[in-house]
Parts: sequence; structure tokens; C-alpha cells
Amino acid sequence: MGNASAVPATDSIQTALAQAADLLDARPDVALAQAEAILRRAGRLPPAELLIGQALRRLGKPKAALARLGPLARQHPTVPAILWELAHAAQAAGDQRQAIATLESLTRQQPGVPGGWFMLAGLLRATGRDSDAWRADLSGVHAASRDRDLLEAAMAMNEGRLDDAAALLAARADRLPDDPAGIRLMGEVQWRRGDMNAALAHVERAVTLAPGFDLARDFLIRLLLQNNRLSEALTHAETLARSPIHNPGYDLIRASVLVRLGDQDAARAIYERLLADRPDQPQVWQNLGHALKTLGRQADAVHAYRQAVHHRPTMGEAWWSLANLKTVKLDAADIGTMERALETLARDGQTDGEDVFHLHFSLGKAQEDRKANEAAFRHYDAGNRLRRAMIRHDAGEFSAEVAATATTFSAPFIAAMGDGGCPAPDPIFIVGLPRAGSTLVEQILASHSQIEGTMELPEMMMIASRLQSRVDEGEFADFATMVASLGPDDRRRLGEEYIEQTRVHRQSGKPRFIDKMPNNWQHVGLIKLILPHASIIDARRHPMGCCFSGWKQHFARGQAFTYDLTDIGRYYRDYVALMAAYDAAAPGRVHRVIYEQMVADTPGEVDRLLAYLGLDFEAACLSFWQTDRAVRTASSEQVRQPIYTGGVDHWQRFEPWLAPLADALGPIVQSYPDLPPG
Repeated sequence: MGNASAVPATDSIQTALAQAADLLDARPDVALAQAEAILRRAGRLPPAELLIGQALRRLGKPKAALARLGPLARQHPTVPAILWELAHAAQAAGDQRQAIATLESLTRQQPGVPGGWFMLAGLLRATGRDSDAWRADLSGVHAASRDRDLLEAAMAMNEGRLDDAAALLAARADRLPDDPAGIRLMGEVQWRRGDMNAALAHVERAVTLAPGFDLARDFLIRLLLQNNRLSEALTHAETLARSPIHNPGYDLIRASVLVRLGDQDAARAIYERLLADRPDQPQVWQNLGHALKTLGRQADAVHAYRQAVHHRPTMGEAWWSLANLKTVKLDAADIGTMERALETLARDGQTDGEDVFHLHFSLGKAQEDRKANEAAFRHYDAGNRLRRAMIRHDAGEFSAEVAATATTFSAPFIAAMGDGGCPAPDPIFIVGLPRAGSTLVEQILASHSQIEGTMELPEMMMIASRLQSRVDEGEFADFATMVASLGPDDRRRLGEEYIEQTRVHRQSGKPRFIDKMPNNWQHVGLIKLILPHASIIDARRHPMGCCFSGWKQHFARGQAFTYDLTDIGRYYRDYVALMAAYDAAAPGRVHRVIYEQMVADTPGEVDRLLAYLGLDFEAACLSFWQTDRAVRTASSEQVRQPIYTGGVDHWQRFEPWLAPLADALGPIVQSYPDLPPG
């Protein structure tokens, strides 16, 4: 290429320009020489001048490029390619003022080109003009919404053609590797594929590239919530709330993060502010009711729920939230309003949606309060049947998993695993079935000066799920092999992970804290392997009473076994079997609290409980209802009064309809609280 600067006489100027442009990225020095040769031959030629500027910048000579491009841009102020190159050269030369001015001119002329807006946003942010930068990012996102490639990829994704969408976006990324809109969309594709790590990586990168990309940040917060990364979610939610484009939805997502973190009072303040601006928002009224209920402000919660159903009488969840306040009774007028709401939904073709099953659960509670037992059961049954059809729960598959766990954690296995795990004594796990009295036990313990009550924490379930996925993905032949592979350091690391991940929920500085996730009974063996000094309390209630109470209670999430009497009976039986197996393998490691005994002899049972925990007796534990703390479960009102005795034998009113439950439970009903013989 020694004579590369020569322009053959036989070539046209256009051909020579095209050849030089082709060399720009691979051989900018040759492109520069050819462009200069073209100028010597053709005189002043703007395309050749532009090529020279482009080549000089690529050769690391941005100031020289500016010297050529500045005059060219003044002569041709409406040519986008010249302005684009000038902006890049000015940025590379450190002349942010000129780069910004050039990009502002370019985006006025071509507002539909996302790249100009995103580059402008970065420069504005670097000079401290954060609000202007944010708006530039938003303009870039708006421009990208018309991009043909992105529209085609989004259509493929929404039609379920995820591989096609990923291929389109990958090809686009080859051309535009730093495009925030394309990267965010790829994150959503990965999320729909089930690859959460890839989804998070893409969406985090999109937000890093374009901090003002509000929709990407909103999506990122939701992904972080799904992964229980609450502190990070709050940081992003607080950023989103400062967006120059006011969107009440951003306040709502911040409130939802605060609720997950247990800061109900801050969430309440957000809801009240939104309602002060616009009181006709039933969803916000309902959210406010949830926060007020958790804070123990029952009268205010009732008012909030009443406002929600006033603005939307068919809002089933708000009716259920009202009915679910155990100390509130719905009257005949409420029953009439709910029945009319069901008729309205039926006329609209909605016979099996969430509003419908929530209304049936609510009518069941209202009729139960009126002692209309048969009508109550009929509504509970209708609500449960609708809900059961929406979820997946295989009772046989679950029983097999529980049996495998019981077989794994035998006494010889526990002995063979030896010492290991994180030595922290902080956690107190309260396990069992929902509606078994665990909230009462939690409130008693949280009244002690050394113990902090938190909430139902998902961290142990997430650790267990991650370990199980190693079996599901074929890394291990079965659960026992996987658990046996965990060496002392692995178990210490997992225990430390649990302690660290739950730290965000601990606000008081007390040395012990409660994790009240009831489903952790499935993981008592794992808990003792990774947290050998943790305490485990099994809160148990009469099988008929516990299961019936769970069946007529609609749970927002996580309790898929409760919507069928046979399913919940089998679940209780599996639970009893696993806890019995663990008692035999590791006697005394789990402390059992029998609900009926706690009701009958609270001082004696509290003494036994505190002795198991190695704590001195404190009188506050017996006046637990006076402890001021947020309580999120269905029993939140009951634990704000002295021992509640009304639920002990309540199930007997419905015994004529509970044969499927009794059959599923089998002999454990008669032997309770002891195990059946044999």
C-alpha cells in the first residue's frame, strides 16, 4: 500500500471516496492519505473533508480533527453526519461545551435518532446538568420506540418467539453494542427465558448507560425484588422517584419496596400523599389499608378498605382485606353489595378471575360470622375451587420430596457431616403450617428485650431452592448426594449468606431475630447444617382446626397447597412425618409449641420456650399484645389482644363438610398432639 495515497485517474471521485470510507476503521492512516489525495485532485470537497476529520479522530488526533470539522460544520450546519463527527471529535478533545452544543443542534434536526440523545445525555451529566441529561435519556428512549429492529424484536418476544427476538437483538448489538434500548429489551427476553442472572446483567447495563431510562430502572427494581435484593431495589426506587417526568407509579413501586423492607410507616406516608392529590384511587386505598393494618391502626385500615370498595365495588381483594380483619364483621348491606358485585362481574363475562374468588372468600367469612355455616362453606368452596384451578400443586410429587428429605437427614448422616456452618446464634426460626399459632409465638418472643421480630423471610427458601436446582439441572443424581457434597466451608458460606441477606430486616440491634416463614419446616435439616446454633420452634395446632383455617384463608402467595381439603390434609401429614423423622435423628434440636397448650397455660409454655432459647423470663412476654410492632400476617389483629381462644374448636361447626380433610389426615387426628402408634 506504499502508493495508497494516489488516486487513479480512471477512478471517479465517488469511487475513491467510497474506498477511503471502507478503510476508516481498519486503516485510518490509509483513509486519511486517500482523502487528502482526493482534495488535492478535486479541490474543496465536503465529503473528503469529513473523511479527513473522521480519520484524524480514529488516529487519536481529536484536536486536529476539530480544526478540520469546525469550519466544515459552519459551512454545512444541517448535515447530520458532519455534526455527529464533530460532536465525537469535541468529546474526544475534552471540549464538552462544543460537543454539547453540536449534539443539541443535531437532536433538534434529527429527534428520531436515539444515539444522539444518549450521547448528549452523557455529556450533560458529566457537566452537572443532571435534569437535562435525564430528559435527554428519556428523549432517546422515545426515539428508540420507533426503531424498526426493536419493534420487530418486541413483537417476536410478545408472541413467545424468544429465540427469534434474541437473534434480532444480538444482530443489532453487533452494530450498536452500547444501545440502552436494545440492551434492556434483551434483558426482558432473558427474563422471559428464565435466565434471571442474564436479565439482571442486561438491565443493569442499560441503566448504567442511560441513567435516565426510567422504564429500564422500573424493570430493574422489579427484577431485584424478585431476587430479594431489597437494599439495591430501594436505592433504584429512590432514584426513580426523582425523575423529572412525574409518574405516580414510581411512588407506588418505591412504597412496595419499603413494604418489603418492613418500613410500613414510610409506605403509608407515600400512599396518603398520593390520595391527597387524587382520592379516587381504589388500589392506593387498598395498599394504604394493608400498611395501616400491619401498623396496628385497625380503624384507619377499615376506613381505607371501605374507601377502596366505595370507588370500585367489584374490587374483590379489597373486600377480602376487609373480611380478613378477623375482628371486623361484614353486615347484611355488605353481603348485598358483594353479591351484586358478583352479578356485575358475571354480566361482564368475568366468572373466574381474581375479583370473583376474592368475593367468594369474603362472602364465606361474612356468612360464617352470621353462623350461616352451610352458606359460608359453599362460598369458601367456590373460592377455593377457582383458586385451585389457577395454580400448580402436585401433592404426590411434594410427598416424594419430603420423604427424600426425611431419608437424607438420618442420625448417621448428621453425624457423618460433622461440624460446619456459620456459628451465629442469631436466628430463631418459627416453622409449621400457616394458621397454626406461629404469629402468637412470634409476638410473645418479640416482646423480649433480646429478640427482634421481623417477618416471614424468604432467604432460607431461596438458598434451598438454589441448592435443589443443582439436582434439577443434573449436577447431582439426587438431593442426598447434593447435600452430602457440602463441605464445612460450603456450609459456613451458606450460613453467612443467610445472616448477611437478612441483615436488612434487622433494625433494633437486638442479638436475636425471628424468621417466621412457616414453610421452612421443609428445611430444618439444612438449617442445622448451615446454622448449627440457630433455634427452631415448631408451632403446631390441631390438624383439623389448622387445615380448615388455612383452607378458608386466601393467601396472597406461596401457599399453593391450601386450596383443596385433600391437598392441605396431605401436606399436614407430610409435615408431621418429616418433623418426627428429624426429632428421631436429632432429639431436642427442635422445640415444639402446641397451640392449644399455649392457650391453656400461657405462663408455663412461655417458660419452656424461653428456657429452650437460653433466655431469662421477662414479664413483657405475657403481655405481648401491648408490644408495638408491625405484624403482617392474617393473625395481626388477634395478637394485639390477650390470648385468643375462639379458634381452638371452631372447625367443629363445619365438620359435616370436612370428610375429605379428615380422610387425608388419617390417624393423626385421633392421636394429636402425639404421633399415631406404629
